[in-house]
Amino acid sequence: MALQVVTSHLHRDVTLSSASPSALLVAPATRPTQIRQRTILRATKTSPGFFNPLAFRIGQVKRREFGVVASSNAAASQPWEAFTPDKASAAPSLSDVFWPSAGAFVAMAVLGKVDQLLAPKGISMTIAPLGAVCAVLFTTPASPAARKYNMFLAQIGCAAIGVVAYTVFGPGWLARSAGLAAAIGFMIYTRSNHPPAASLPLLFIDGVKLHHLNYWYALFPGAASCIFLCLLQEIVCYLKANFKF
Repeated sequence: MALQVVTSHLHRDVTLSSASPSALLVAPATRPTQIRQRTILRATKTSPGFFNPLAFRIGQVKRREFGVVASSNAAASQPWEAFTPDKASAAPSLSDVFWPSAGAFVAMAVLGKVDQLLAPKGISMTIAPLGAVCAVLFTTPASPAARKYNMFLAQIGCAAIGVVAYTVFGPGWLARSAGLAAAIGFMIYTRSNHPPAASLPLLFIDGVKLHHLNYWYALFPGAASCIFLCLLQEIVCYLKANFKF
């Protein structure tokens, strides 16, 4: 519930000082047509916590017209509201659900077909972080994580960090911890926040079949696959905007 306090058409001289509290003009307004109603309320100091005396003297205010509007929400946010859906956003339409889901299906289908072609070389394009990339690009295309700068810089940088961590510390918990910490620090420093890229160091350290890529892992399969996903994102966004149902 909002509280509206409007003071208007003050045609008297009011002297405010630390010795005498101020006279306030308060007009409750329940509708815009009742804003001009006026009521004089004189505030007096009845307890130390009710009114704080002014630290300095304010001169006379003559024939001044002014208005003050204050609002406050009486209902404070409850701790459990973070576990419920956002009530401010409208329910998505069927097309808003269908097109991103269809885009994700096409993305994994195409990358899976490429996997079959690259299988003799022991290379896979359908790495787990690309599922998170699809979710970011197709469901929240306007978010910072979906920006092309964030995505490509984070994909390349975090993948290279994973290779360095494995080279320095070898397989194990120390390499995983150092790689993840360095990846997060890199994204913060370069302002390229892209959460899916944080898993790339862990994927390389624990993925034996990726070790032979060495520093080529910085470009493949993560960054190379993102080029295809960006093209697919444009198609999904176009379909969402022009074919609604």
